[in-house]
Amino acid sequence: MARAHALHILVNTQTEATELKKQLAAGKKFSDLARKHSLCPSGKKGGDLGEFRRGEMVPAFDKVVFGKPTLEVHGPVKTKFGWHLIKVLSRG
Repeated sequence: MARAHALHILVNTQTEATELKKQLAAGKKFSDLARKHSLCPSGKKGGDLGEFRRGEMVPAFDKVVFGKPTLEVHGPVKTKFGWHLIKVLSRG
């Protein structure tokens, strides 16, 4: 079963996610923005979700984590929880 290690930032709106993505593109650190803005408890750990298997996350999240390049910021991605920015650290 495929595994991945990812970071994410969860916010309420697409506008918030888009603004945070602009800040990341301007050089802000993903972990700092996650600590400050993420609604997920993982925000306290810089958005670190640790390692998980395919199918453990909601489908839209899984699709990005297991289908997009690593070490890039992807999103905004809409799920039932809100809007995510996702950075995949590794996959195996």
